Amino acid sequence: MAFLLRVELPDVPGSLGALASALGSAGADIEAIEIVEHRADGVAVDDVLLELPSHVMPDALITACHELEGIRVHWISRYNAGANLRLDLEAVEAFAAEPDHAVERLVDVLPETFRVDWAIALDRIDGVPTTRHRTRSAPDLPPEATTWLDLPSPQTLDPLPDWDSTVIAGTQAKDGDGHVFAVVVARHGGPDFLASELARLGHIVALAASVQT
Repeated sequence: MAFLLRVELPDVPGSLGALASALGSAGADIEAIEIVEHRADGVAVDDVLLELPSHVMPDALITACHELEGIRVHWISRYNAGANLRLDLEAVEAFAAEPDHAVERLVDVLPETFRVDWAIALDRIDGVPTTRHRTRSAPDLPPEATTWLDLPSPQTLDPLPDWDSTVIAGTQAKDGDGHVFAVVVARHGGPDFLASELARLGHIVALAASVQT
């Protein structure tokens, strides 16, 4: 079974190797490691994609991490998007290949790129937010979606009553025709979106908007 583990660790040589060794000793087979954020206080946040045999419980990985000095687990969960992390460059290649539908193709790959459960692109038509494109598991737009089209910058969004365990983030962009749209992504149960992830989201959505023809 595939799992995604997000950990905070000292940004010094040897920390990542120690983490990998601890996870391996606990029974995990590491598929990929991606640096999510470098912080000014000497801390890094990494995502680790790994496979666990059926007899190994995720709690064993948390225990192994906590035995290492300076390492803290942010989040661990099943990873249903597949066995490979999709890099931002691959996302760009996906939407650049179809410039007529660049925003739609970006939405399709956002779950893998940002490890989110769903993504939606929405427009405003006659003052009403309308779904432009969404991934299969995305919900219908809630009434609060009206505010999603007025985001001054990429940001986390207020939790919704019916989605109390879901963290949401969004960004706004303008295409070549001056049309404003928004892209919103969500994770069920976390982890929270980091500042670096919000910046990446804003950048890649703006790039897709510039490609859209």
